[in-house]
Amino acid sequence: MPDDSVLYQAAALCLTYPDDDFRARLPLLREAAPQLREFTDHAALTPARELADHYERVFDSTNRHSLYLSRWSDGGTRRRGMSPARVKDLYRAHGLEFTGEELPDFLPAVLEFAARTGDTGLLTEYRDALEQLRSRLTAFGTPYATVLDAVCATLPAMTTGARR
Repeated sequence: MPDDSVLYQAAALCLTYPDDDFRARLPLLREAAPQLREFTDHAALTPARELADHYERVFDSTNRHSLYLSRWSDGGTRRRGMSPARVKDLYRAHGLEFTGEELPDFLPAVLEFAARTGDTGLLTEYRDALEQLRSRLTAFGTPYATVLDAVCATLPAMTTGARR
């Protein structure tokens, strides 16, 4: 497991819908991943319904803040259907069967994959997408941006010429 495996697992949980299980895990998340304390403190102090409403506003269906990484690189093209299939094959190659309700390129699933396998290749491959999402979340003024800040800080620097 990479040194950042706990951070990746915690970030995955922070980027999923804030249900009762998420709220119950907040103290553990806060202690396990100090890089996420700004977000976990915010989540702990925000009433449950308000936090859920905010999540829905931030990650709504308009894709302005899509957590599907191929959406950033492939847009709405036909190629987008191939990217999740390729990611699913990568999971299988590591002995994991993707059974989530979401597509396999859903950022929390990719973060959990990195945490469980130590393979950060997908995060690095989608670095530009992560930066675009981080930039939009920051501009939107949501505490979710701090989760992306922490994840991006663990990845190699972006190469010259990459979009932001």
